[in-house]
Amino acid sequence: MIFVTQLIYLIDKQEQVFDEFESIAIPIILKYNGRLLLRIRPTADNFIESNIEKPYEIHLAEFETQDDFNNFMKDEERKKFLHLKEQSIKATILIRGTKL
Repeated sequence: MIFVTQLIYLIDKQEQVFDEFESIAIPIILKYNGRLLLRIRPTADNFIESNIEKPYEIHLAEFETQDDFNNFMKDEERKKFLHLKEQSIKATILIRGTKL
């Protein structure tokens, strides 16, 4: 099992476009032995300390294998809507890990 955490930073005023992309991409995770565990949209008062820009959303997903995650990233249906991701997301920090 691998875990993927994303810190997602949006381009100003592109929240609706981002939500449209997520409504397509998130269900596709299931096709690849994955599951979205958390989707968090933190507010300023949720941060105790921060030394980086505060993300718009934080996602935690799990996949059975690295290949499952790679196949999700290459999914043809998802690729059709990458223009929405590119239009709305300024930057993403991706953190891969395993359960200890």
